Amino acid sequence: MPLELDDRYSRQVLFPEIGAEGQKRLALARVVIVGCGATGSAVASLLARSGVGTLRILDRDYVEPSNLQRQSLFDENDARESLPKAVAAVRQIARFNSQIAVEPHVADLTPTNAENFLGGTDLILDGTDNFETRYLVNDYAVKNSVAWIYAAAVGSYAVTLNILPGETACLACVFPDPPRGAVETCETAGILNSAVNLVASIAATEALKFLVGDRRKMRRTLLSWDVWSNERAEVAAERPRTGCRACGERNFVHLAGEGRPHITLCGRNSVQIHERQRPVDFEEMSTRLRPHGAVRHNEFVLKFWHEPYEMTLFPDGRAIIKGTTDTAIARSLYARYVGS
Repeated sequence: MPLELDDRYSRQVLFPEIGAEGQKRLALARVVIVGCGATGSAVASLLARSGVGTLRILDRDYVEPSNLQRQSLFDENDARESLPKAVAAVRQIARFNSQIAVEPHVADLTPTNAENFLGGTDLILDGTDNFETRYLVNDYAVKNSVAWIYAAAVGSYAVTLNILPGETACLACVFPDPPRGAVETCETAGILNSAVNLVASIAATEALKFLVGDRRKMRRTLLSWDVWSNERAEVAAERPRTGCRACGERNFVHLAGEGRPHITLCGRNSVQIHERQRPVDFEEMSTRLRPHGAVRHNEFVLKFWHEPYEMTLFPDGRAIIKGTTDTAIARSLYARYVGS
Protein backbone atom coordinates (compact mmCIF):
# COMPACT_ATOMS: atom_id res chain seq x y z
CA MET A 1 0.00 0.00 0.00
CA PRO A 2 1.61 3.34 -1.03
CA LEU A 3 2.63 5.83 1.63
CA GLU A 4 0.22 8.77 1.71
CA LEU A 5 2.72 11.60 2.16
CA ASP A 6 0.02 14.28 1.95
CA ASP A 7 -1.52 12.70 5.05
CA ARG A 8 1.72 13.01 7.05
CA TYR A 9 0.69 15.92 9.29
CA SER A 10 -3.07 15.35 9.29
CA ARG A 11 -3.32 14.46 13.00
CA GLN A 12 -1.27 17.49 13.94
CA VAL A 13 -3.39 19.77 11.74
CA LEU A 14 -6.47 18.48 13.56
CA PHE A 15 -5.08 19.97 16.77
CA PRO A 16 -6.80 23.39 16.67
CA GLU A 17 -3.91 25.36 18.16
CA ILE A 18 -1.83 24.39 15.11
CA GLY A 19 -4.31 23.79 12.30
CA ALA A 20 -3.56 24.19 8.60
CA GLU A 21 -2.22 27.73 8.98
CA GLY A 22 0.12 26.70 11.78
CA GLN A 23 1.39 23.79 9.74
CA LYS A 24 2.23 26.19 6.92
CA ARG A 25 4.17 28.33 9.37
CA LEU A 26 6.12 25.30 10.55
CA ALA A 27 7.03 24.44 6.95
CA LEU A 28 8.55 27.91 6.52
CA ALA A 29 10.37 27.91 9.86
CA ARG A 30 14.14 27.75 10.27
CA VAL A 31 15.48 26.31 13.53
CA VAL A 32 19.05 25.70 14.69
CA ILE A 33 19.81 23.00 17.25
CA VAL A 34 23.12 23.55 19.02
CA GLY A 35 24.34 20.15 20.14
CA CYS A 36 22.91 16.85 18.93
CA GLY A 37 23.51 14.58 21.89
CA ALA A 38 20.72 13.24 24.08
CA THR A 39 18.44 16.28 24.28
CA GLY A 40 19.41 17.70 20.89
CA SER A 41 18.80 14.48 18.97
CA ALA A 42 15.41 13.94 20.65
CA VAL A 43 14.34 17.52 19.88
CA ALA A 44 15.58 17.18 16.29
CA SER A 45 13.50 14.05 15.79
CA LEU A 46 10.35 15.62 17.25
CA LEU A 47 10.62 18.81 15.20
CA ALA A 48 11.48 16.91 12.02
CA ARG A 49 8.43 14.71 12.46
CA SER A 50 6.34 17.83 13.15
CA GLY A 51 7.29 19.30 9.78
CA VAL A 52 9.61 22.16 10.71
CA GLY A 53 10.86 23.10 7.26
CA THR A 54 14.55 23.68 7.90
CA LEU A 55 16.66 22.27 10.71
CA ARG A 56 20.27 23.30 11.10
CA ILE A 57 22.12 20.83 13.33
CA LEU A 58 25.44 21.83 14.86
CA ASP A 59 27.52 19.32 16.83
CA ARG A 60 31.23 18.76 17.41
CA ASP A 61 31.08 15.12 18.52
CA TYR A 62 30.70 11.62 17.06
CA VAL A 63 28.41 8.70 17.92
CA GLU A 64 29.67 6.15 20.46
CA PRO A 65 28.06 2.95 21.80
CA SER A 66 27.45 4.58 25.20
CA ASN A 67 25.25 7.19 23.47
CA LEU A 68 22.67 4.69 22.30
CA GLN A 69 20.96 4.29 25.70
CA ARG A 70 19.61 7.84 25.53
CA GLN A 71 20.35 9.35 22.10
CA SER A 72 17.33 7.96 20.33
CA LEU A 73 18.07 9.28 16.86
CA PHE A 74 21.18 7.08 16.40
CA ASP A 75 21.76 3.37 15.93
CA GLU A 76 24.51 0.77 16.26
CA ASN A 77 25.77 1.34 12.73
CA ASP A 78 26.29 5.05 13.45
CA ALA A 79 28.39 4.08 16.47
CA ARG A 80 30.39 1.47 14.55
CA GLU A 81 31.27 4.06 11.92
CA SER A 82 31.95 6.77 14.54
CA LEU A 83 29.80 9.09 12.44
CA PRO A 84 29.68 12.73 13.47
CA LYS A 85 26.35 13.23 15.23
CA ALA A 86 25.25 16.00 12.88
CA VAL A 87 25.84 13.77 9.85
CA ALA A 88 24.17 10.74 11.46
CA ALA A 89 21.18 12.90 12.42
CA VAL A 90 20.67 14.09 8.85
CA ARG A 91 20.83 10.54 7.50
CA GLN A 92 18.37 9.22 10.07
CA ILE A 93 15.91 12.09 9.65
CA ALA A 94 15.92 11.59 5.88
CA ARG A 95 14.63 8.05 6.47
CA PHE A 96 11.41 9.24 8.10
CA ASN A 97 10.93 12.73 6.62
CA SER A 98 12.50 13.49 3.27
CA GLN A 99 10.28 16.55 2.81
CA ILE A 100 12.25 18.89 5.07
CA ALA A 101 15.73 20.38 4.75
CA VAL A 102 18.33 19.39 7.33
CA GLU A 103 21.76 21.04 7.38
CA PRO A 104 24.59 19.21 9.20
CA HIS A 105 27.54 21.16 10.60
CA VAL A 106 30.33 19.19 12.28
CA ALA A 107 31.81 22.03 14.29
CA ASP A 108 32.16 23.63 17.68
CA LEU A 109 30.18 26.82 18.29
CA THR A 110 32.60 29.69 18.99
CA PRO A 111 32.39 33.49 19.15
CA THR A 112 33.95 33.74 15.69
CA ASN A 113 31.44 31.44 13.95
CA ALA A 114 28.30 32.20 16.00
CA GLU A 115 26.84 34.54 13.40
CA ASN A 116 27.46 32.03 10.62
CA PHE A 117 25.76 29.14 12.42
CA LEU A 118 23.05 30.94 14.41
CA GLY A 119 22.15 33.71 11.98
CA GLY A 120 19.15 33.58 9.68
CA THR A 121 17.07 31.36 11.96
CA ASP A 122 13.80 31.90 13.80
CA LEU A 123 14.65 29.96 16.96
CA ILE A 124 17.67 28.45 18.69
CA LEU A 125 17.35 25.22 20.66
CA ASP A 126 19.83 24.05 23.27
CA GLY A 127 21.19 20.52 23.00
CA THR A 128 24.59 21.29 24.54
CA ASP A 129 26.25 19.88 27.64
CA ASN A 130 28.06 22.91 29.04
CA PHE A 131 27.38 26.42 30.32
CA GLU A 132 30.23 27.95 28.30
CA THR A 133 28.33 27.30 25.07
CA ARG A 134 24.96 28.20 26.59
CA TYR A 135 26.22 31.61 27.70
CA LEU A 136 27.57 32.15 24.19
CA VAL A 137 24.16 31.27 22.71
CA ASN A 138 22.48 33.56 25.24
CA ASP A 139 24.76 36.48 24.35
CA TYR A 140 24.08 36.02 20.64
CA ALA A 141 20.33 35.59 21.13
CA VAL A 142 19.91 38.61 23.41
CA LYS A 143 22.09 40.84 21.24
CA ASN A 144 20.20 39.89 18.08
CA SER A 145 16.72 39.47 19.62
CA VAL A 146 16.44 35.81 18.67
CA ALA A 147 14.35 33.50 20.88
CA TRP A 148 16.00 30.41 22.30
CA ILE A 149 15.15 27.52 24.62
CA TYR A 150 17.53 26.26 27.30
CA ALA A 151 17.25 22.55 28.14
CA ALA A 152 19.37 20.14 30.16
CA ALA A 153 19.17 16.72 31.78
CA VAL A 154 21.44 14.76 34.13
CA GLY A 155 20.67 11.78 36.31
CA SER A 156 16.89 11.85 36.73
CA TYR A 157 16.74 15.65 36.66
CA ALA A 158 15.54 17.81 33.77
CA VAL A 159 15.35 21.60 33.48
CA THR A 160 14.26 24.02 30.77
CA LEU A 161 13.69 27.75 30.24
CA ASN A 162 12.22 29.78 27.36
CA ILE A 163 14.16 32.97 26.60
CA LEU A 164 12.29 35.65 24.66
CA PRO A 165 14.69 38.62 24.51
CA GLY A 166 13.07 41.84 25.67
CA GLU A 167 10.16 39.97 27.26
CA THR A 168 11.44 37.31 29.65
CA ALA A 169 14.50 36.72 31.79
CA CYS A 170 17.55 35.51 29.88
CA LEU A 171 19.92 32.77 31.02
CA ALA A 172 22.25 35.31 32.64
CA CYS A 173 19.30 36.73 34.61
CA VAL A 174 18.59 33.33 36.14
CA PHE A 175 22.21 32.13 36.37
CA PRO A 176 24.46 35.23 36.58
CA ASP A 177 27.49 32.95 37.02
CA PRO A 178 28.18 29.38 35.91
CA PRO A 179 27.99 26.64 38.55
CA ARG A 180 31.07 26.54 40.75
CA GLY A 181 32.89 23.54 42.18
CA ALA A 182 32.08 19.96 41.26
CA VAL A 183 29.20 19.76 38.80
CA GLU A 184 27.37 16.52 38.08
CA THR A 185 27.58 15.30 34.49
CA CYS A 186 26.26 12.29 32.62
CA GLU A 187 29.69 10.70 33.13
CA THR A 188 29.56 11.06 36.93
CA ALA A 189 25.84 10.88 37.76
CA GLY A 190 24.57 8.88 34.81
CA ILE A 191 21.35 9.80 33.03
CA LEU A 192 17.89 8.34 32.51
CA ASN A 193 16.60 8.42 28.96
CA SER A 194 13.17 9.25 30.38
CA ALA A 195 14.54 12.52 31.82
CA VAL A 196 16.04 13.32 28.41
CA ASN A 197 12.79 12.62 26.58
CA LEU A 198 10.75 14.60 29.10
CA VAL A 199 12.78 17.78 28.70
CA ALA A 200 13.05 17.31 24.92
CA SER A 201 9.28 16.93 24.64
CA ILE A 202 8.67 20.07 26.71
CA ALA A 203 11.23 22.07 24.72
CA ALA A 204 9.85 20.84 21.39
CA THR A 205 6.31 21.77 22.41
CA GLU A 206 7.41 25.27 23.45
CA ALA A 207 9.19 25.55 20.10
CA LEU A 208 5.99 24.66 18.24
CA LYS A 209 4.06 27.29 20.20
CA PHE A 210 6.63 29.89 19.20
CA LEU A 211 6.82 28.86 15.55
CA VAL A 212 3.06 28.88 14.99
CA GLY A 213 2.81 32.30 16.65
CA ASP A 214 1.21 31.35 19.98
CA ARG A 215 3.77 33.13 22.19
CA ARG A 216 1.19 33.93 24.89
CA LYS A 217 0.92 30.21 25.69
CA MET A 218 4.67 29.83 26.19
CA ARG A 219 5.81 29.11 29.74
CA ARG A 220 7.59 31.96 31.50
CA THR A 221 9.29 30.04 34.28
CA LEU A 222 12.41 27.97 34.80
CA LEU A 223 10.92 24.50 35.07
CA SER A 224 12.76 21.63 36.78
CA TRP A 225 11.52 18.10 37.15
CA ASP A 226 13.04 15.02 38.80
CA VAL A 227 11.40 12.02 37.16
CA TRP A 228 12.65 9.62 39.87
CA SER A 229 11.68 11.54 43.01
CA ASN A 230 8.65 13.17 41.36
CA GLU A 231 9.81 16.57 42.58
CA ARG A 232 8.82 19.49 40.40
CA ALA A 233 9.61 23.20 40.77
CA GLU A 234 9.20 26.44 38.86
CA VAL A 235 11.05 29.73 39.29
CA ALA A 236 9.53 32.92 37.90
CA ALA A 237 11.31 34.22 34.79
CA GLU A 238 8.61 36.38 33.23
CA ARG A 239 10.66 39.55 33.07
CA PRO A 240 14.38 40.48 32.75
CA ARG A 241 16.37 40.99 35.96
CA THR A 242 17.44 44.53 36.74
CA GLY A 243 21.17 44.89 36.23
CA CYS A 244 21.57 41.69 34.19
CA ARG A 245 24.95 41.67 32.47
CA ALA A 246 23.49 40.51 29.16
CA CYS A 247 19.97 41.85 28.65
CA GLY A 248 20.37 44.81 31.02
CA GLU A 249 23.89 46.13 30.52
CA ARG A 250 24.31 44.66 27.01
CA ASN A 251 27.72 43.36 28.03
CA PHE A 252 28.24 40.29 25.82
CA VAL A 253 31.49 38.96 27.25
CA HIS A 254 31.01 35.40 25.96
CA LEU A 255 30.27 36.57 22.44
CA ALA A 256 33.43 38.66 22.64
CA GLY A 257 35.36 35.51 23.51
CA GLU A 258 36.70 36.79 26.82
CA GLY A 259 38.29 34.03 28.85
CA ARG A 260 37.38 31.29 26.38
CA PRO A 261 39.88 28.42 26.69
CA HIS A 262 41.72 27.14 23.64
CA ILE A 263 41.50 23.61 24.99
CA THR A 264 38.10 22.52 26.29
CA LEU A 265 37.40 19.60 28.59
CA CYS A 266 34.39 17.82 27.14
CA GLY A 267 33.68 15.09 29.68
CA ARG A 268 34.00 11.34 29.15
CA ASN A 269 37.59 11.47 30.47
CA SER A 270 38.60 13.42 27.38
CA VAL A 271 39.99 16.71 26.17
CA GLN A 272 39.06 18.65 23.06
CA ILE A 273 41.77 20.55 21.22
CA HIS A 274 40.73 23.37 18.91
CA GLU A 275 42.92 23.65 15.81
CA ARG A 276 40.63 25.24 13.26
CA GLN A 277 41.95 26.29 9.86
CA ARG A 278 44.37 23.35 9.87
CA PRO A 279 43.05 21.02 7.14
CA VAL A 280 43.99 17.37 7.59
CA ASP A 281 44.45 14.87 4.74
CA PHE A 282 43.16 11.64 6.27
CA GLU A 283 44.94 9.39 3.79
CA GLU A 284 48.30 11.00 4.46
CA MET A 285 47.66 11.13 8.20
CA SER A 286 46.70 7.44 8.28
CA THR A 287 50.00 6.52 6.63
CA ARG A 288 51.89 8.61 9.15
CA LEU A 289 50.07 7.20 12.20
CA ARG A 290 49.90 3.52 11.26
CA PRO A 291 53.36 2.62 12.65
CA HIS A 292 52.34 4.03 16.04
CA GLY A 293 48.99 2.33 16.61
CA ALA A 294 45.68 1.28 15.12
CA VAL A 295 44.07 3.78 12.76
CA ARG A 296 40.94 3.95 10.61
CA HIS A 297 38.98 6.72 8.96
CA ASN A 298 35.99 7.61 6.85
CA GLU A 299 35.28 10.89 5.12
CA PHE A 300 34.20 12.52 8.38
CA VAL A 301 36.60 11.41 11.15
CA LEU A 302 39.92 9.65 11.69
CA LYS A 303 40.32 7.40 14.75
CA PHE A 304 43.78 6.63 16.15
CA TRP A 305 44.48 4.33 19.09
CA HIS A 306 47.78 4.56 20.96
CA GLU A 307 47.24 2.86 24.30
CA PRO A 308 45.92 4.06 26.68
CA TYR A 309 44.69 6.94 24.53
CA GLU A 310 42.21 7.30 21.68
CA MET A 311 42.32 10.30 19.34
CA THR A 312 39.46 11.34 17.09
CA LEU A 313 40.60 13.82 14.46
CA PHE A 314 38.28 15.96 12.33
CA PRO A 315 39.02 17.39 8.85
CA ASP A 316 39.53 20.94 10.21
CA GLY A 317 42.25 19.81 12.64
CA ARG A 318 40.09 19.66 15.75
CA ALA A 319 40.69 16.60 17.94
CA ILE A 320 39.10 14.83 20.88
CA ILE A 321 41.61 12.85 22.92
CA LYS A 322 40.10 10.23 25.21
CA GLY A 323 41.91 8.66 28.14
CA THR A 324 42.98 11.80 29.98
CA THR A 325 41.66 15.05 31.43
CA ASP A 326 45.18 16.49 31.59
CA THR A 327 45.41 19.22 28.95
CA ALA A 328 49.21 19.04 28.93
CA ILE A 329 49.15 15.34 28.04
CA ALA A 330 46.52 15.95 25.36
CA ARG A 331 48.50 18.82 23.86
CA SER A 332 51.67 16.69 23.88
CA LEU A 333 49.95 13.80 22.11
CA TYR A 334 48.48 16.15 19.53
CA ALA A 335 51.84 17.79 18.87
CA ARG A 336 53.62 14.42 18.64
CA TYR A 337 51.24 12.75 16.20
CA VAL A 338 49.48 15.57 14.36
CA GLY A 339 51.85 18.50 14.65
CA SER A 340 52.46 21.52 16.85
